[in-house]
This record gives sequence, structure tokens and C-alpha cells, in this order.
Amino acid sequence: MSDFDLVITDVRVVTDEQDEPRNADIAVRDGRIVSVEPGLDPSRATRVVDGGGRLAFPGVVDAHQHWGIYNPLDEDAATESRACAQGGVTTALTYMRTGRYYLNKGGAYRDFFPEVLELAGNRAHVDYAFHLAPMSREHISEIPALIGEHGVTSFKVFMFYGGHGLHGRSTDQSSFLMTPEGEAYDYAHFEFVMRGIQAAREQYPDLADQISLSLHCETAEIMTAYTRLVEEAGELSGLAAYSASRPPHSEGLAVSIASYLAHETGLPTINLLHLTSRKAVEAAVRMSRAFPHIDFRREVTVGHLLADIDTAHGIGGKVNPPLRPREDVEALWEYVLDGTVDWVVSDHACCREEAKFGDPKDDVFLAKSGFGGAEYLLAGMVTEGTRRGLTPGRIAALTSYNPARRYGLPTKGRIAPGFDADIALVDPADRWTVRAADSESTQEYTPFEGFELTARVTDTFLRGNHIYAQGKVTGEPSGTYLHRPTGG
Repeated sequence: MSDFDLVITDVRVVTDEQDEPRNADIAVRDGRIVSVEPGLDPSRATRVVDGGGRLAFPGVVDAHQHWGIYNPLDEDAATESRACAQGGVTTALTYMRTGRYYLNKGGAYRDFFPEVLELAGNRAHVDYAFHLAPMSREHISEIPALIGEHGVTSFKVFMFYGGHGLHGRSTDQSSFLMTPEGEAYDYAHFEFVMRGIQAAREQYPDLADQISLSLHCETAEIMTAYTRLVEEAGELSGLAAYSASRPPHSEGLAVSIASYLAHETGLPTINLLHLTSRKAVEAAVRMSRAFPHIDFRREVTVGHLLADIDTAHGIGGKVNPPLRPREDVEALWEYVLDGTVDWVVSDHACCREEAKFGDPKDDVFLAKSGFGGAEYLLAGMVTEGTRRGLTPGRIAALTSYNPARRYGLPTKGRIAPGFDADIALVDPADRWTVRAADSESTQEYTPFEGFELTARVTDTFLRGNHIYAQGKVTGEPSGTYLHRPTGG
């Protein structure tokens, strides 16, 4: 009988614990890593994979995806998890809410969320969990049950939804939220969401540090006014127009409001999502100094780190908040390099061409918001991060360890004994060109079309299962729903 189910030999192991990789082999038994050391005897293993000197990163914990937003959830769980496997993502945390898009229905989460779990079940190639958005007073009252019964420990507020459409003038705001008659999705509601989450933290003191609120920080009134200004002026088009219509100070103002509400309500676990600009991050840093008792975490996306309004491939790059001019991309990298940014995500939201573009097709204000990108997250970070002096260990922290700790996944995010055997092998010297046609996602375009990357994920392991090899997703779906916090 073999001692190990799997041994991966001859790899350079990357962890958040040190900047540079170390030479070692990795042994796996019952889905967990049991040894990381050089010279393991391959004859002790049932299966042996030769790592060929490649980098072994912990499987990416992509903390921001949107399965089911534009396509049926059961379809996205199957196809977009394949894109995850292709990119070395082994855990996908995907946002879900009631209202238009997703399941296109309102009502209580006690009815809604079991349907979500059923639709996603047995279809995903990677492990997954859900963040939920309390859209109504009833949802706030359900927070303790969602934590205790379903293991949902993270929640979200979309700060602009109550006064500005998801896509600008391309959406029907009157039926968008599907909230009960007489209820408003406004700052008062956000306050009561915070109070509800803080009450749940007090109800579950052992889980308190892993129960958090994430905020999409944009200000509806600013965006509505600037959208009108941009359209009336008619001087800008495409992604430049969309960025100007949702200006960076809209983000900064929303960050400031959200932070003060967290202070007022006593909720200390706040995640500021997909910050896109110098002004947004400056506001986040300023708020952390003003309220040092609040444990702020700051997120950026790989899209905002790789592409700008001029280099992205067409208006398929429309996303909320928008891609920005190059100076904001450079500012984000400054904050990544100095440690201000806590994690990097894909914000993967597969939107096929037939849904993405309006008529006329080149009108950015008629296009839907969002695009895929999980398949490029790790390769993009290794490519661009290495060029800028970001160490492999820091990349592992940004893409795996840090989000795993925040979101109640203590067995994810590190290559070390006792952790899940979620591993991505990366060739750091493989130069290739991004082509949407080569992606496992069903999205037919990408804003990264034609980008040159210098690193490629070659193999992905989920709990020791070899789910991506030789350029193909392998085997039947083996991903499981993660009831958080996961076991120690």
C-alpha cells in the first residue's frame, strides 16, 4: 500500500511565507498536503507527476466572481469553472443576490439560496462558495441563519444600485432590484445591513473575524450627473467615455461614506472591492487612518492592473467600476508593490457577445458591464508582477493566502502540510498571446485579446485531483460547495 496518493516532484514551491520559491517535492494523501520537502521517494506514491522545475503556486482563491449573472447559473458553474481550472483558480467565491440577472427573482433567501445551491451542485470543476447581498429588510433578518445553516460568512452592498442602473441607460431601474414595495436601497439600508452583520458577529463570536461586509463603492448621484455631462458633450467615446461618466472621485466619496457608516455601526470587518484609481485607494488609506479600529481590506482586479482605456480590446472591456487611464493603472501597481492592496481578483462575469453589446454595437452606454478573466489572473500577475519586481511569495499572498484567511477558508491558500492539495504549476518562461478562442470560458471575446504574457499555468490540482493538464480540463466536475468556515 502506498504512503501517498500523489507526489509532485521537482517543483519550486511558492508560499506567502517567504519571497522566493524553494526546491521541493509535494506529497498528497486524502486530498491534503502531508509533506513538502526535497527528495521524496516517488515509489511511495500511487501517482507521480514530474513538475519539471516549474513554479508551484497555491491554487488561486479568486474572491470575486459572478457565476450566473448573464447566463443560467448551472451553465456558468460548469463552463466558467473550466476557465478557473485553466487559470490555476481552485476556489471561486461568487457574488449572488436577488433581483434582475442571476435567478431573476426576489423573495427571501431561505427560498432563494437552496435553489442556488441546487443549480450549482455537481457541476463545478473547482471548489466554490457564495457571497450574498442583503437587498431587503427580510434579508438582514436572515443573516444569522445564512451563517449558521449555510456557511455564508461574507455579504455585499452595491452602493450605486438604488439610484443608477447596472449598465447606465441600458437597464430598466424600475424593475431592477425587485425589493418589497415601500423599501429603499439607500444609505439607510446600508447602515442597517452593517448593523445586522455586526449583530451576527456578536451572535457567533468564534467566527466574528471571518464574517465581513464587502462594498462596491461608487456614488449614484455623481455617476448620473457625469453620464449626462459626457453624453451631452459628445467629445469622448468608448471606454474613455465610460470612465469619465463614472469618475474616480465617485469611488472615493463612496469609500468615505461606507467607512463612516462602518464606524457608526461598530462593524470592523470591511472589504473595499475592486478599487480602480489613485483617488479611490487614497480615500481607502485615509479612512483606515481615520478609523484605525476598523480592519479594512483593499481589493483590485487583474483587469485594472493589466488593461487601460486605450490598451483594452474594444468596448468589451466595459466593467463597473470602469477601466481607467494608464496613470491610474500605474498608481494601482504602486499600491500593490507597497503592500496597500490586500488581494487581487478576476471579477469574472462571463457575458457573451449576444448579451454584451447593444445596438449600435459601438455605443458603450448600451453595452452590458463585466467580462471574464479568471483564466488570466495568475499568469497575468506573474507576468506583470515579475516585471515590476513583485516577488513570487507576494503574488501567492495576493492571489491565495490573504483572501482565504479573510473569507473563512483556513485550509486553502498555502502549500504546506495540513492544507488542501490545491496547486497550480506555472511555467514562468512561456511566452504566449491571449486569444479569446483559446479560453475555456464561453465568452467569445476578451479585453486582453492580443496581450503578450510570459507565464502560463500548465497544471492545476484540486485536492490532489489533476483537473487541468496538457492544455485541457480533465475528468468530471469534482468541485464542492464550501460551507464556511471550512474544517481545520
